[in-house]
This record gives sequence, C-alpha cells and structure tokens, in this order.
Amino acid sequence: MSNIEALEKRLWSSADNLRANSPYASNEYFLPVMGLIFLRHAYSRYLAVKDGIKASLPERDGKTRPLTREDFSRKGAIFLRPKAQFEYLVNLPDNKDRAQAIINAMESIEEDYETLRGIPPKSEYLELDNDVLGQLFRTFDDPALKKASGDIFGRIYEYFLTQFADQKAHDNGEFFTPVSLVQMIVNVIEPDHGKVLDPACGSGGMFVQSAHFIEHMHEIPQERVTFYGQEKNPTTIRLAKLNLAVHGLEGNIQKGITYYEDHHEMLGKADFVMANPPFNVDEVDAGKVKNDPRLPFGLPGVNKKKAVSNGNYLWISYFYSYLNEQGRSGFVMSSQASSAGRDEAKVRRKIVDTGHVDVMIAIRSNFFYTRSVPCELWFFDKNKPADKRGKVLMLDARNVYRQVTRKIYDFSPEQSKNLTSIVWLYRGQKERFLSLVAEYMDTTVREAGKTLKPLEGFKKGIDTLMNVMEPFLSSLSKDDAHGETVADLKESREIFGKDIEAFQNAVKSANAAWNSAGRDNEGLHRFSEVIAPVAEKSRKLGRQTDQIYRLALRLIELCEKKLNARENDFWAKKEINQSKRPLDEKRKACVEQLRQVRYFYRQARWLQERFPDAKLRDVEGIVKLVGIDEIEKNDWSLTPGRYVGVALEEVDEDFDFEETMRAIHAEINELNAEAVELAERIAENFGELRV
Repeated sequence: MSNIEALEKRLWSSADNLRANSPYASNEYFLPVMGLIFLRHAYSRYLAVKDGIKASLPERDGKTRPLTREDFSRKGAIFLRPKAQFEYLVNLPDNKDRAQAIINAMESIEEDYETLRGIPPKSEYLELDNDVLGQLFRTFDDPALKKASGDIFGRIYEYFLTQFADQKAHDNGEFFTPVSLVQMIVNVIEPDHGKVLDPACGSGGMFVQSAHFIEHMHEIPQERVTFYGQEKNPTTIRLAKLNLAVHGLEGNIQKGITYYEDHHEMLGKADFVMANPPFNVDEVDAGKVKNDPRLPFGLPGVNKKKAVSNGNYLWISYFYSYLNEQGRSGFVMSSQASSAGRDEAKVRRKIVDTGHVDVMIAIRSNFFYTRSVPCELWFFDKNKPADKRGKVLMLDARNVYRQVTRKIYDFSPEQSKNLTSIVWLYRGQKERFLSLVAEYMDTTVREAGKTLKPLEGFKKGIDTLMNVMEPFLSSLSKDDAHGETVADLKESREIFGKDIEAFQNAVKSANAAWNSAGRDNEGLHRFSEVIAPVAEKSRKLGRQTDQIYRLALRLIELCEKKLNARENDFWAKKEINQSKRPLDEKRKACVEQLRQVRYFYRQARWLQERFPDAKLRDVEGIVKLVGIDEIEKNDWSLTPGRYVGVALEEVDEDFDFEETMRAIHAEINELNAEAVELAERIAENFGELRV
C-alpha cells in the first residue's frame, strides 16, 4: 500500500482529536484508543483467515462444524463473536449506546479467552460522548483500509504505539521497542523452540516478532514456543496481553520488578532470552540483590547510597544466567555499557572469559522514539562451536539506516537482511547468504519486467498533453519564446522512446540469462555483470522521465505567461490543467518502479562487493571477527567501533536533489507548525497564570 504513511497520519490525527472532546489527558486516553485499535486490528486478522478456515473444515451430512478459537489461533488470529466484530460496531445507529456495545464486545472476547479477563479497557468508554465514539469508529473504518492487503493493521497498530511513545503518554514511552531492532534480535538468535523469556517485556513486541519468525518457517508458534514475560507496570501488561491476543498468541506475563522478583524461576532454564531493559538505573538496593543467584559475576559496583552504581550489568547478568546450556539471548543495551570502566569492566571481563559473547552490533542514535542516544545489541550463545569460543563478531551498523521522519531512523527490511547475512557467514551458513543474493537478483529482474506499463503510461500521457497543446503551438512562430523548449522536449521524447525500447530488450536478455544462471557464487557474480547495465539504464530512464515532465511544465508556463495562451482560442486551458495531476502521478509511478530495479540490484552488490567469496572477512568500518586477546588489549571493551575502523564515505549515486528539497521543505513546515503549537501553549500557560 503506497500511501500507508499518509493513512497512518490521517488516522492518528482523527484519534488525537479525542483529547479535545473528552475529559482524558494524553496519558488517560491512551488505553481507550488502543482498545479500539485492538478491536479493528483483531477484526482485520479475523477476516484475513476466516474464509480459508471455513474452506478447510470437514463436512458431515453436508454440514460443517462451528468455527472455534483454536481454528483462529492456529492461523495467528483471534476468534470474534458477531457482537465483537468491528463491522457490527461501526454500523450501530446513533441512538444505540456505543460505549455499552464496546463493553459487550470486550466481555465476549474475555469469555472466549480466559487469559484476557480484566485486560481490555471497558469502563473507560463510559466517559466518552456517543458521537465521539461514532466518529472514532468511522475513522478506523477508513475505505482505504477495506482495500488494503497484507498486515496493514499490524503496521497501524505499531504506528499508534509509536505515536503514544513519542507523546510519552504512558510510562515515558519505555513500553515500546522499535520494530526494526526487535527484528534484528530475532534474526540473530532465531527463537524457534522452547521457552522464550523477556523479563522486561513492555508491550510484548519481542514475542510477536518471534511468532512472525516461526510463521515464516511455516510452523505454528503456539506449538513451538512458550512465552514468559515480566513487567512492572500493570497498564503495560494489559497492552502486552492485547498485543499477543490480536496475533492469536498467549503468554505467561507476570507483574514484578525484575531486580527483586523472579516469578518464573527461569534460572538456567530458558532457551531464548530477549529484552529491552531500562538503561543506566542507579537506584537498585545493593543489599537486596547481592546474594541473587542470577548475578554469577557479582555486583557491578555500589555507590554511597548503598545502591548498585549502574543497573546495566544487573540486566546483562540476568540475560546470561537465565539461559540453559544451549540457550541464546539478544538484548538492547546502552552504548555506555560496552566500554564502562572500574567494577563494570571487571564484570564484563568475566562475561567475555566465558566465551559465550557471540555478536555485538552498534546502532546509531535516534532509533528510539523517546531516547536519542545510540545503543548496542548484545548477543550471547552458550552453545557456540568450540572454534568460535574465543572470538566475538563485531558489527558496526551506525552507518546503516534509513530516515523515517525528521527525528527517527530505522533499518529497511533489506538493511536488516543484509546485516543478518553477515551473521550467517560468521556461522558458516554460506548457502543462506547466496540465497539472499539470488533473491535480490531475482527481484531486480522481476521489478525490471514491471517497468513497461508505467513507462508506456507516462509516454502516452506526454503524447496526449502535446496533442492538446499542438493547435496553439502550430499557430506560433518557431522564433517565439517557446521555440527552444519545444525543440528540447521533442528531442528528449525521441531519445526517451528509443531508450525505452533498448531497455526492454535488455530486460528480456537479462531475464533469459537469469533463467539459465547458476545460483552458486560464481554464477551470481557472472549474472551481476549481465544485470548491471539494466540497473544503470533504469536510473537513466528515471532521470529522463523527470526531465521530460519538467520541460512540459516549463512549456505550459512559457505559453501562458509570455505568449498569452490563456487569451487564445486554440489554448485548451481546461484540458491542459486537468492533465497535469494525472501526468504527475504517472511520472511518480514510472520513476518509483524504475528505482526499484536499481535498489534491489544495489542490495545484491552491497553484499557481493564486501564478501566477494561468500565468506566472512573483515570489512573496514562494518565488521571484524575479534579474538579475546585483542579484546583484553582494549580494556575488555565490547564496543564494535573500537575494532572495525572507519568506513570510507560512500557517494550516493542516486541522490535526488528535488526529493531532498521537498523533504527539507516538509521539515520546515513541520518545524513551523511545532513553533505555532508551542507559542499557543506558552500563551495559554501565561493566561492561566494571569500574567
């Protein structure tokens, strides 16, 4: 869905109006809104699997048995009775009590899912106006959503969590870990069986992504893993259980402060541990935890207040000690921890000496919605092969990112795969690496095959526009102000037509070559040479598309401003104006499709250039396999940047100046809007003070 970002913002803006139409502050309307998002997301997943489930049910005497919750759980969805289905709620007439209807819907879900009893918001809706609830129902019943495919509501659910985190509407936003970081952790530890523990589970994102990982293996998560969580905040526990339920999952999540409580008694029992704990906590009572068996490396220092000087290494010790003898853990940690000195360094040395530190990944700043500081991902593996016990894979991913908003960065799906593939090479999984390169090559060929329709669409759009303008242009002298632009446009169109034909011929040849290409490393490198000209031609065609469009707009402007076209009967003003927007849409579609060709080719080349033999090697500024001797010489530091060096700055050959200027303009508008909002808030505060 190409306009998902705009849809998310529109839905959020509508829901955010609730603050102005309810007695709730931002930290209070959090749950009512998330409750409605839960119902809508649950219904979306329900519909996505319902027909498939019904078709698979056995018949007896021409009848099929009723649908059950187990049917939906197996498909990663939640069973909903008619009164809990969003379509029923959105179609309620205005004279019906919508708040009570929501309560009835939530109660019916609780009846079917015992673990959700008392979890969904209910009484909170009684404070909301019936018309406001009706508007919210209609907002989340957006027509664009009905046409959407894929897990669109999953993304919107995550988007709303993100926005609430950004507002710090609940628990300072610490309940939410960015999805791309969770996916990276899951990709490295691969939690595909047994007991999965998150002792700081927040909204349950680690569990959901683990389930997705298992689903991609074409397995049923509930049959492979059991989720155990601990969380201090009761509201966050409710959110986590709703998050699990909407994906057809269940988890044993207990309320507790992990520093002092271990409700699951998981010491040495977990197959996988994953978490995003609070950073740099300095208020943990040292006396209460000094004899904790979960701290096999001792306390990381005690301050004058008899508190642990920094809680980071408490968490790190927990994540290690919870693992069984074959266990793996992956977690987010403050970047300070990997090089911290004094008592923390002593604990770190003991951990390194175990030989179980597996991978360290450095992440740049601004990946979190409420923390601007950089962080690192730590990974332990108690079942490391003997030849890797004395080594740690250092990955510096600080220069790998995409910018999502002015404030936020993340990994694109391809960036996440590329980083993961380096871990595959480290583990000797060459075939997985080559499969990813082949996947990118295959996608490049397929995306190139999709370019004909948008290219022809844009070409026809330009032809149509020129035909409409031709009567007026024919009435002019070639020496008039438009002459040079007309000549440039004519020449550009002719070259464009020839280049489209040449490009399509190159695509056909590449497609034939790919069908016969070997999928081994040598074969993929050979094919890379075949597809390279196609990728380059796609970039050239994209630039030509933009150039022709700009020339057409310039010609229209010259005719209207310098040649008085609007006063001429030959000037089809209405048709020309009406053609601009459709032509721009065709231009965008054409340029975007052409970009996809080069984008996926560049992903394949990123891997091939850095690992030409499909084997792990040190790459300056990105990765290095470091021995314990070298770590000892560097004060037992586990900071990747200390070992991998500095990468040379890469020149972005696809830099789009116009797109960058549009982004800068949008950022200026956003800053101006924030300035206006801030000024209004200041004025309001002064008014309350009667200053």
